[in-house]
Amino acid sequence: MERIDPMSWQADLPAFREKTDAFYSGELDKAAYKGFSGLYGSYAQKGGKASMLRLRMTAGRVTPEKLAFTADAIRKHGVKRLHFTTCETIQLHDLQPETVYAIMEDALSVGIVTMGGGGDYPRNVMCAPLSGVEKGEYFDVLPWAEAAADYLMHFIKAEKMPRKLKVAFSNSPANAVHATYRDLGFVSTPEGRFDVYSAGGLGNNPRFGVRVAENVEPEKILYYIKAMWLTFRAYGNYENRGKARTRYMQDVCGGPEGYRKAYLEKLDEVFASGEDLTIREIPTTPELTGDNSPCPDSARVLSQKQPGLYTVVWHPLGGMPNPDVFCAVADAVQEMPGTEMRLAPDETAYLINLTGAEAAKMLELTEGDTAQSLFETSVSCIGASTCQVGVRDSQALLAACIKAVREAGLPCGALPQIHISGCPSSCGTHQTGALGFRGAAKVIDKKPHSAFTLYVNGNDRQGQETMGRELGVILEERIPEFLVSLGKTVAESGMNYADWSAADPAAIDAAAAEYLA
Repeated sequence: MERIDPMSWQADLPAFREKTDAFYSGELDKAAYKGFSGLYGSYAQKGGKASMLRLRMTAGRVTPEKLAFTADAIRKHGVKRLHFTTCETIQLHDLQPETVYAIMEDALSVGIVTMGGGGDYPRNVMCAPLSGVEKGEYFDVLPWAEAAADYLMHFIKAEKMPRKLKVAFSNSPANAVHATYRDLGFVSTPEGRFDVYSAGGLGNNPRFGVRVAENVEPEKILYYIKAMWLTFRAYGNYENRGKARTRYMQDVCGGPEGYRKAYLEKLDEVFASGEDLTIREIPTTPELTGDNSPCPDSARVLSQKQPGLYTVVWHPLGGMPNPDVFCAVADAVQEMPGTEMRLAPDETAYLINLTGAEAAKMLELTEGDTAQSLFETSVSCIGASTCQVGVRDSQALLAACIKAVREAGLPCGALPQIHISGCPSSCGTHQTGALGFRGAAKVIDKKPHSAFTLYVNGNDRQGQETMGRELGVILEERIPEFLVSLGKTVAESGMNYADWSAADPAAIDAAAAEYLA
């Protein structure tokens, strides 16, 4: 399948400008504009006075060219707020229409396509962030993720698409991108092949994916993508937006086995059609080695499988990097051959292929803008202060919790990475975190109070996937206090949170009891 030239999307941009001008002049209502603008990867923020723009970073890979472009756009347009998202993209916030138009068009020249970044379209294809450099991985899945992304761009204007189509590639059982419960997931095997999972997803009616195929040759993955589309056309509820997600097909088809049978029938149709979807050329990655410069002794430095090369971990709190730090990192990358950024679903950025000296430089640049403990790597969606459909301000809650935990002086490991979603959509993946919070309300004396529903004991690791148990509702104002109390309890046990919870999975019930509203 021929790759679509990114510049060809320029022809679609005048329509976006026309509709956006109409929205900001009051001629187009919020709902109508949201339904249109998602195609272009842009939404109006809450209040309708500014917009966000989602820059697709295919497979979470931010090349030096894309980094330089993004940094230049931040400087040129005075962007003050950006977000590393849980779908491995970069969102720019608080933009006026003319800025959105300029960045959207200019981005095409470096291969950043915003089309399909929102709405009823294939979203950014996700990939294990350290694929190709991680010790112990089964194999490098990045080239196959990029090939899948190129192919999926042909479906941007296809009819009868699910409300979202999220595709992910994992390189190990760590399952960092949740490939076993996406709409379509390609899960690596030790033999260098893929097991394929389908019709999974979080949010309302959450489902783990159905394993529909095993030991698939990487060269054949596009057939499985085409079969996914045909299956949704046949069994998906594309008329009811509330159920227009692939996971609902499990129920329609009578359960996982019924769905597997339905999917395989469509797969047979694809192979029988005679259409050639075999991937015949995959670019090879040049072998890199370090220069034997000494490596800094830091928990934020990871040794790669390539001798003498390192990765620096950078996790801005809430996935909200300081724009000046981002630009400084982008500038530094330009002077480091082979270095690039990889984005992860937990809002971490990895700077890969660094020599020891380069790792020291990146540590220095990011030191004041990164998490200092496991708890501080907690995940949060952008929140209701920005998102139109958000219920609660998840970013504000995370900031309050980090402040309280720092003041309490809790040891690292006493609390896990938590996952916060401002609404039921689970953008913060609260349903599979060790601790998760989802925006809610609690009525007290006939008045609604800001609150979050607590989920406990979720797990995202392949083979151990577990939906968190809904424990109850906690008033937002009491959540920092609850976490400090929990952390103290864990610290007093002499264990870290993971071991404490594993020793007694019900212990969290007692720890949370007095805080449930």
